[in-house]
Amino acid sequence: MKKTYIQILDDIENLKKKAEAIRAREIEGVVARMREAIAFYGLTPDDLGFGKRGRPALKTEKQAKKPGRRTTAKPLRTIKFRDDQGNVWSGRGPRPKWLRTALEAGRKLEEFLG
Repeated sequence: MKKTYIQILDDIENLKKKAEAIRAREIEGVVARMREAIAFYGLTPDDLGFGKRGRPALKTEKQAKKPGRRTTAKPLRTIKFRDDQGNVWSGRGPRPKWLRTALEAGRKLEEFLG
């Protein structure tokens, strides 16, 4: 017997739920293995390429030196502005929305230096 459109949609929903449950279990395993390796090797956030606030740098050295790209690496951008929510901006290009919103609310650009 052929399935109806509604039955197929129900099957899809059930498969999505099963896939999400399997994904959650796999993530638990991955996180456990990562924690174990971090503890075993005594890794720090800096070792893992994270900045002071636990966020990745804007551009890593490895990304700047990928083969097949430029022969000279693009200089790494430094973070010049950040807020207490972990948002960062290098000071190049248009100001990000989080910074524009804060400035419109009366805050000063100097408050975000660092």
